[in-house]
Amino acid sequence: MKGSKAGRHLRARDTIARWIALTTIVAMLTSLGFNALFTQLAGVWAYPPLTETGLLEKVSLLSKLIEASHVEQREHLAAAASDSNLNISWHASREELEVPTVPDAISRTTTPQVQRLFNAPKRRLEAYQPSEWPQQNGHYTLLVQLMDGSWLMFSLSSRSWGLGQWQRDLILVVLVLLSTGLVTLIATRRLARPLQQFAQGARRFGVDFRAPPIEPVGPQEIRQAILAFNAMQAQLQHFINDRTQMLAAISHDLRTPLTRMRLRGEFIEDLEQQQRLFRDVDEMQAMINTSLEFFRDDARLEQATPFDLAELLHTLIDDYRDQSIDITFSGPPHLVFFGRPLGLKRVITNLLDNATKYACDPAVELRGDDEQVTILVLDRGPGIPVENHEQVFAPFFRLETSRNKSTGGVGLGLSAARAIVLEQGGALTLNTRKTGGLEVRVVLPVLKGEAVGQRNN
Repeated sequence: MKGSKAGRHLRARDTIARWIALTTIVAMLTSLGFNALFTQLAGVWAYPPLTETGLLEKVSLLSKLIEASHVEQREHLAAAASDSNLNISWHASREELEVPTVPDAISRTTTPQVQRLFNAPKRRLEAYQPSEWPQQNGHYTLLVQLMDGSWLMFSLSSRSWGLGQWQRDLILVVLVLLSTGLVTLIATRRLARPLQQFAQGARRFGVDFRAPPIEPVGPQEIRQAILAFNAMQAQLQHFINDRTQMLAAISHDLRTPLTRMRLRGEFIEDLEQQQRLFRDVDEMQAMINTSLEFFRDDARLEQATPFDLAELLHTLIDDYRDQSIDITFSGPPHLVFFGRPLGLKRVITNLLDNATKYACDPAVELRGDDEQVTILVLDRGPGIPVENHEQVFAPFFRLETSRNKSTGGVGLGLSAARAIVLEQGGALTLNTRKTGGLEVRVVLPVLKGEAVGQRNN
């Protein structure tokens, strides 16, 4: 129980605002850390002060040893004490030294450590940087004056990768950008991954009504949004299931009295009145079936699956060709799409029925890429007035006002088609063709991870 409470407490503190603040603080601390590290490396390794080379104690000891020796032996002792890193030479006078003129050569040696090691200011000390030599020969030099007025020259080679000020500044800027970018990338991935999962789950529910709930992960705000979406999804699934059961009951209850009316009509002796009654019963039956089919629409509950959309269109066109209706097709021979094949079959069938019933020269075009799939149903005919392009999608709206089922339906075909397309995350629109006729455009999105693929025979 305590562990559960602690977990909830930690999740409550895991908020987007907290992540943004922590990202900013960590990025700043990382940048400062890189800055301090590079400054230390650049100061000690590229242009190290003499007090930080670690050789001052050695130089002080050698100076005292050479000074204590006889004058004639000092030159040989200095040469013997030299090595590959440190070169030592003894000079009887200052004039023998060929050193550059540097105003602060003496002031550099006035630190407490130097004065303690060399017993300054009784001794004169001068220090020179690699950049101060005429030929830029790259070595540090320390001059030590002995008590008798002679001089010792200590030369220390500088690091081969000594850097100038602008180079240091450039490296610092690059390090700051890299550190900030690295911390920001980690933090944004921590925030972006739950949002991507949330978006994919929402799109999946738009295509598949039976999609499972989304796992609540990420900061508190995102988890709360996912939980709210899961609750809404569960309510919609419960509502649609209840509606389906209710419509099934209504369908049964409505068909029963119609069946009784037809049976009673068999006893009417007037054949003309009997035929009129039968036509009314048939028309009412058709209207009820169409309306219930629209409101129930089992195709909307169909499981999404990969299928060949081009082959589906070819099959529909062949069915019309069997009825002596020629429909031209333009598009790839095969196009694999992730969606609901029965629902799309009903959409295209409704659109082709309108094109063949109210116009001529029907045609179908298919296009697809990584983002979306477009299906165009074209015809040449009177079309639909622009002011009615949206109105025709309203349930039970008909441009043809008669109720004769031989000239028109009950005004639910386009409504059902758009509803199926919208529930797959797409769009269905009407456009008037410049050459006359109507263009019905169906645009369906391609879900990420479910790529559209074209196959060639």
